[in-house]
Amino acid sequence: MKLPFSWLKEFVDPGLSPHEVAELLTMGGIEVEGVEEVRGDFKGVVVGEVLDVQAHPRVERLKICRVKLPGGEKRVVCGAPNVRAGIKVPLALEGAELPGGSVRRREIQGEASEGMICSEQELGLAPESSGIMILDDEAPVGADLEEYLDLRDWVLDLSPTPNRGDCLSVLGVAREVAALTEAPLKVPEVSLEEEAVPVEDFISVEILDPDLCPRYTARYLWDVKIGPSPLWMRLRLERSGIRAINNVVDVTNYVMLELGQPLHAFDYDRIRGRKIVVRRAREGELFVTLDGKERVLDGQMLLICDAEGPVAIGGVMGGLESEIEEGTTRVLLESAFFTPSSIRRTSRVLRLQTESAYRFERGVDPEGVSFASARAAALMAELAGGKVARGVLDVYPRPWKRPEVPLRLRWIGRFLGVKVTEDEVEGYLQRLAMEIQREGKGKWKVRPPSWRFDIQEEVDLAEEVGRLKGYDEVPEVPPRLLASPRRGEDWAFKELRRLMVGMGFYEVITYGFVSPRGLAALRLDEGDPRSRPLELLNPLSEDQSVMRTTLLPGLLEVVRWNLRRGAKDIRIFELRKVFIPSGKGELPDERRALGAVALGEFIPSWWKEKGKVADFFTMKGCLEEVFRGLHLPEAQFVPAEGISYLHPGQGAEVRLQG
Repeated sequence: MKLPFSWLKEFVDPGLSPHEVAELLTMGGIEVEGVEEVRGDFKGVVVGEVLDVQAHPRVERLKICRVKLPGGEKRVVCGAPNVRAGIKVPLALEGAELPGGSVRRREIQGEASEGMICSEQELGLAPESSGIMILDDEAPVGADLEEYLDLRDWVLDLSPTPNRGDCLSVLGVAREVAALTEAPLKVPEVSLEEEAVPVEDFISVEILDPDLCPRYTARYLWDVKIGPSPLWMRLRLERSGIRAINNVVDVTNYVMLELGQPLHAFDYDRIRGRKIVVRRAREGELFVTLDGKERVLDGQMLLICDAEGPVAIGGVMGGLESEIEEGTTRVLLESAFFTPSSIRRTSRVLRLQTESAYRFERGVDPEGVSFASARAAALMAELAGGKVARGVLDVYPRPWKRPEVPLRLRWIGRFLGVKVTEDEVEGYLQRLAMEIQREGKGKWKVRPPSWRFDIQEEVDLAEEVGRLKGYDEVPEVPPRLLASPRRGEDWAFKELRRLMVGMGFYEVITYGFVSPRGLAALRLDEGDPRSRPLELLNPLSEDQSVMRTTLLPGLLEVVRWNLRRGAKDIRIFELRKVFIPSGKGELPDERRALGAVALGEFIPSWWKEKGKVADFFTMKGCLEEVFRGLHLPEAQFVPAEGISYLHPGQGAEVRLQG
């Protein structure tokens, strides 16, 4: 996650440099992979004031402008339709560097031009522009444009661990910095002006599957004017890795980055029946997402529907038929909490990874849903001129309950290997916004905040104490290892590996989940239990949808992969578990199995002697060597009959005495 440092400082300012904050976070368990300086892609551009605009004597669309600077005036030829007297503009002086090249004094259709009045596109601040950039009236004449627009910044590239979804936002990272430094945390205030008409007059919400969506909120806005977002918002989005689209969509992305709560804006006029229904998809149901692709859904995926059909895949992506467009004037704003495991599975199965899914699958704050909705509605009203209906429709059938986690001081000391006091423990946990209840000397019951869903057990709290105390305070002590007697089974498998490697085989590891086609290719008898593998409830793909009952499909796939890449001499083995069905409703019988394949030259050729090609007798000799090495009784090799995957007359059953 990319995070502009100036944005972080609005929430918490510990008085540290970007690199010092990066080091602080990394040592506190939130890895910062890099710190990059960003700035405007131009030099030599200042703020100027247009004093007068005259028509060009020879070209109708051009104008001659007098632009005021602190040391005098500049005469500039400009063709922008929106140039006029009295506005503040960016003026690139002679010698200025722009993304498109250097600015020099020149004549345009016979009239001298001493600079260039720039558009956002010419400054590299927007992909396209319809006219010059007009600055605020308060912009000081002569000021360096990069400094005035505060374009110079640093971007932190963070990589939180999967259990720290709360750190995928500016607020989440700010909480960490505040806890680590004890600097005050400033949460943005929401000033939302609502109209008298209630939201219930415009929309209703029904949740049919609360196990997948425990909470769903909706707000209604009208008289919205779609347009570009202001420069400050576009810059923050783009420096965070998100493309700016329009003021309404940009607000949903901005609040997601700011607070960690993904939101979605629907075109209200395309919501049929003024109703939202949250339900599971039907098996095989089709839906066209925002990227224009038709998705095939299954019964474990969540859909957001109107009265007639789906309008979004919950927590992953919206639909093409309800997206915000240039002509949208009424908006339905969604803010919800979706079950992380459901979003994770849907995203993987559909191979659809979005910023929203990335956060939902790691968990968002279930108690922050309504606040994020209010924050987004206030920004939409401010930037898109919308009016907001009174209230929020909040359907919350399964309220989140904060867990109570017991904590013992003595156990913390043993776990961390460092002494901590009661006051230290309580101080650290309070800095993390945890509620603490004393249960006696050195004992507490702790209730973590709603955004810290990773805190479930005593060890989680001990880790938090260690983080805030500082890992550098934990002494380096060699681990104590207790010797345990070697089990005969462990020795046998280790010796078996040594024997196989000693005979020139290479060990491979294949997936325990295989394709049913691979097993079917062996043509096992119907009565053979290996022909009825256990099917996975939620396979990632058809190629890994059943549990293997034999090692052969995986080994043969390795052989095929190598042959296609030019390998001719192959000697591989695998010593892993297979899963034989025991009966309906019972756990499978897990057995260790050895599988080996030899192909091509088993003993390589050299200048003095031709190599030996692997055949039946080669493998028979290898097995006999294994039996001798494991001190097993002499084996008998009996011609195999009825084994479908072995060549008639070149296969054998191996029988051990006893």
